[in-house]
Amino acid sequence: MKVLNLEPTFQPYGPGLAYEAFTFNGGEPHIRIQEPVAGADVQVTTRIRSFQDMGLLLVAVDALRRAGVQNLYLFLPYFPGARQDRCTQVGEALTVKIYADLINALQFKEVQIFDPHSDVTPALLQNVKVISNQTFALTCLASLSDYLLISPDAGALKKTVALAQRLGVAYVECSKKRNTVTGQLSDVRVYADDLRGQTCVVVDDICDGGATFLQLAQALRQHGAGSLVLIVSHGIFSRGFTELSAYYDRIFSTDSFQTLSSDALTQVPLSPALF
Repeated sequence: MKVLNLEPTFQPYGPGLAYEAFTFNGGEPHIRIQEPVAGADVQVTTRIRSFQDMGLLLVAVDALRRAGVQNLYLFLPYFPGARQDRCTQVGEALTVKIYADLINALQFKEVQIFDPHSDVTPALLQNVKVISNQTFALTCLASLSDYLLISPDAGALKKTVALAQRLGVAYVECSKKRNTVTGQLSDVRVYADDLRGQTCVVVDDICDGGATFLQLAQALRQHGAGSLVLIVSHGIFSRGFTELSAYYDRIFSTDSFQTLSSDALTQVPLSPALF
């Protein structure tokens, strides 16, 4: 199978087909595949962080099909719009469905996604294969011992329980409330009496600005937690690491959203070893 990496810095299967991608002055993305692909199966990999990235995927698929590709496969580690998976107010868009409809229209033989935010994304996608966060989390946890797993909210609980059962370790459930209009968090709760100085490992799918994890860290410390570790599958880190590093001794993520170099972060590259 041949590989087409639409982002040069993200090559989970290694180097791929040569191509030229550019944007016309009018803003339209374009691509030229520079190697023969007629009759081949092609695995496309990309990270979609804008509609421009989505546009490049659309034109790339059209170019591959016009060049005679038989079967197309997609590896899309961070699914765009996954957090916009419900409408809480009149006038909002169901963004995750918009992206899912576009991808379904491309008729991939298989669409691989890594640790989706909720069950909504795989429910909307055709021919989907979900890659869980377990192998990634186990890779991060290999360097730790004697710890508790922390589920930051109800959305993460199912995955945390599954990971805890696989490892044979204890877990602690937490909860939060979010104002759907302002996005502000409140009432972060830790359902444990005394954490007795134990190492607490927070496992979740996405870290954007980090407000959830900062408030959770404060609550965990109030309950007697010792060292804090953060493991997130998709690291956006829009506010950097300064505030997070004040609470978390170690921070782990993958390169599903971006490639980062920071002393505060241990980034585990996505590759078939984690699939």
